[in-house]
Amino acid sequence: MQGQDKGLLLCGGRPLIAYAIEVLKPLCGQLLINANRSQESYKAFGFPVIADTVPGFQGPLAGILTVLQAADTPYLIAIPCDSPRLQSTTLTRLLKALVETSAQIALAHDGERLHPVILALRTELKDDLADYLARGERKIDRWADRHHWVAVDCSDRPEQFANINTPEDLKALERLIRTSL
Repeated sequence: MQGQDKGLLLCGGRPLIAYAIEVLKPLCGQLLINANRSQESYKAFGFPVIADTVPGFQGPLAGILTVLQAADTPYLIAIPCDSPRLQSTTLTRLLKALVETSAQIALAHDGERLHPVILALRTELKDDLADYLARGERKIDRWADRHHWVAVDCSDRPEQFANINTPEDLKALERLIRTSL
């Protein structure tokens, strides 16, 4: 995204982080934003903003670890800021699967592939994740494979997993959002 902070990019007239907050807020007693830059801009949304505790940008797992360490709940839902069509019902499914199957991690599956950055997990995994990152590992799916995880079928709404990695992706999703208003 040419060095721009994804969460603050506008899509459908709103910053991407606003979509993430909207989908999480009904489900979370405690909402934390993980951001390594533009922290003052993120604080304007009214929630605590925390930077990675792992030095250097280590990717999504470093952010998940940071929030696991700060959370005071038994479960955590983690989502990226670049999936503005994600739905709260999907996150509810993840939590339900986590509890009902006694899994440690629940990952979203769109019917064709896993979306490992959209997950619910038990906060008791924080020490294991810290050890995994300390060994130089970074892959979410490889870390999940070390635990009892469950794929949650979300094939009835695969379009919600569209994410933004390029300016073209942003334009395409913005068109979809504007036409659905």
